[in-house]
Amino acid sequence: MKLIMVDLDGTLFDTKDVNYRAYKQALNAMAYDIDYEYYCSYCNGKHYKDFLPKIVADNVSAMEQIHQMKKSLYKQYLEFARPNNNLIKLLENNKNSCKIALITTASKENTYDILERFSLVELFDLIVTRDDISKSKPNPEGYLYALTYFGVEANEAIIFEDSDVGIEAAKRCGVQCYVIIGYN
Repeated sequence: MKLIMVDLDGTLFDTKDVNYRAYKQALNAMAYDIDYEYYCSYCNGKHYKDFLPKIVADNVSAMEQIHQMKKSLYKQYLEFARPNNNLIKLLENNKNSCKIALITTASKENTYDILERFSLVELFDLIVTRDDISKSKPNPEGYLYALTYFGVEANEAIIFEDSDVGIEAAKRCGVQCYVIIGYN
């Protein structure tokens, strides 16, 4: 194995409560609301452009303002993040024998906020965020970028993912994917 690629939200960390609280506060500030069950069922793990239009009735200006507020509020709620300690240990144990990349649809700002909070930035040889690519998962652009960056073939890499769109992205780039279902 030459390359391990991991997703952030739902894979490396359970950030559902972090994201929910930040989105709820941002939505409330713009006179919208969201409840936890709805967020978990229809929003968690998805890009904001995929779920916010339904909440704000396609008000693009409000959607962008809410997203910007959410990104700035995210850091306030990091105490609710739960690290996947088993996966982190696996990555640490393989750090000297292969490259490790984080591929996420989260913003660069929020990605570095959580990685810095848990002192994990240095664990990764490459970090690819939503700000670094033009197409989100299920498009495999982020994973393909990492393969090219390290000069690694698909059969020399593995991916850890949790969401349907992430699993689809892994399939589309031909890399074996291990699915994270949950963790303590």
